[in-house]
Amino acid sequence: MDRIYEIRDPVHGFIKINEWEREIVNHPVFQRLRRIRQLGLTDMVYPGAMHTRFEHSLGMMHVATRMYEEIVQRRSDFLESELKFNSAGLGRDKTLVRISCLLHDIGHCPFSHSGEGLMPSLPNEKDPYKHENYSAAVVRYLLKDVIENHPLNQNYRIKANEVADFLEGKSSLGRSLLWRDLLSGQIDADRADYLLRDSHHIGVEYGKYDLNRLLVTLTVAIDPETESPTLAVEEGGMHAAEGLILARYMMFTQVYFQHTRRAYDVHLALSMKELLAEEQRKKDPRERGFFPPPTDSKNIRKYLGWTDWRVWGILNEGGGGDHGKIIEERRHHRKVFETREVPEESDFEFLEAIWSKIGNGGAFIDKSESVWYKSGPGDIPIVRSDGEFTSLSKFSNVVRNLKAISQTRIYVPYEKRNEALSIVESLKKGA
Repeated sequence: MDRIYEIRDPVHGFIKINEWEREIVNHPVFQRLRRIRQLGLTDMVYPGAMHTRFEHSLGMMHVATRMYEEIVQRRSDFLESELKFNSAGLGRDKTLVRISCLLHDIGHCPFSHSGEGLMPSLPNEKDPYKHENYSAAVVRYLLKDVIENHPLNQNYRIKANEVADFLEGKSSLGRSLLWRDLLSGQIDADRADYLLRDSHHIGVEYGKYDLNRLLVTLTVAIDPETESPTLAVEEGGMHAAEGLILARYMMFTQVYFQHTRRAYDVHLALSMKELLAEEQRKKDPRERGFFPPPTDSKNIRKYLGWTDWRVWGILNEGGGGDHGKIIEERRHHRKVFETREVPEESDFEFLEAIWSKIGNGGAFIDKSESVWYKSGPGDIPIVRSDGEFTSLSKFSNVVRNLKAISQTRIYVPYEKRNEALSIVESLKKGA
């Protein structure tokens, strides 16, 4: 009989895993996530933000499983009669979803999103690789044995390549692609977990929403425009969906885009860029940033060697250049001006006037371009009580009127703050 293990979690209570999942969790590349902070250097502002990608990955798997089980329980007739699923196929897909969600962040770089700007560009493209590409590479080349050869996989015969394709959203998944919105969508298990988890550890209320109500109103339906099955929310869960969108909005404005936290993101990225340059001058001077995902395990092993612990160790020894020293001494650049969250043209004109006066000597500009809800193909489908198929942006006044945040800030070195503030004040008086 398969033994079940329980992991106590501060957000969800107990998270259950089986022998197969436990072996994956015990693998060194998964244990590495204990050394990757969920929120970078957010603890410089919120001291409780010390949680890691390790517990988030477990939490996301747990939430995705609850979402999957609710949908299957409530819509089993539809799944079997209309989409031709059977109990064996649904059992296999549940396992595929659990393993994929467990491993979705396995390829995160040090300090999570703070270092993503250092990822190389895709071959022949301007867009950079994302952590999902690294996660897929880790699965394909380093976790193949633990995924494919465990005794509990005998009935499912899930391949590592399937898990990697699930992470990257490839069409090769066929019918199972239906479930990918549980991993990456506007109402996915990823943000469903991290909003609650970040709020818990930081000590704020902004990220809280009604998860239980959302769970029991998830469904699957046929989109009349594409004639394809899609995950949706019943009309009775519309306000719970609104709550999750608003929680994400509030967490961004109050936490993720908090001005001091953002300054440390910049310092951290620039110090890691210096560390990587030093490392690669010893090896291949043509390499830039992190190593690209490989066609074998060589590059991915080098990439996984970088963790928060390694970066901190080098910074403590005086590495990382000027920005490493800034982090060590906590003398981060200071904000001297910011526009409104939804700026007008006059805001940018004034910002340009300030920048023309002080835009040198280490100052930098930080800008947010966050669209909180994507209408069109990414819109959350809503199934109304009369059976009509619509979307959240059409049905919800709250979401429809939620504007993108385009706030822009100017930062200057610690020792130049008073001088810069004097310039700002003089320009205000002259305006």
